[in-house]
Amino acid sequence: MSMEQQPTSTFSLKEKAVSFLKLVASGKVREAYERFIAPDFKHHNPYFRGDAESLMLAMEDDAANNPQKELEVKQVIQENETVTVFSHVKQNPGDLGFALVHIFQFKDDKIVELWDIGQAIPDNSTNENGMF
Repeated sequence: MSMEQQPTSTFSLKEKAVSFLKLVASGKVREAYERFIAPDFKHHNPYFRGDAESLMLAMEDDAANNPQKELEVKQVIQENETVTVFSHVKQNPGDLGFALVHIFQFKDDKIVELWDIGQAIPDNSTNENGMF
């Protein structure tokens, strides 16, 4: 796709990836799945089975246990049909939270594959630049 061409759908793949994460963080997990997940979706989170249903149920459980979750997107990068989102997630407002990277693979404007990598933000860091 050339730089001048517009995406075939209303939202760019970057916007779709961010919207998916924001819906999930706000507890609207099923809506996120209905809008953005492809029927043949798979993921690579090592703590859950690799199918869509297993991850969706885990996300719903997390949302129920953390109703004040906060997601702040720091950077979004797209190359072809791959979108990477770097964000700061807090389970509740008092947490230091995690630095998270989600890598989305899209096909036909739907998410077909997902990787997620996280790192807890330490209380004390010798790096003066911080996590973000």
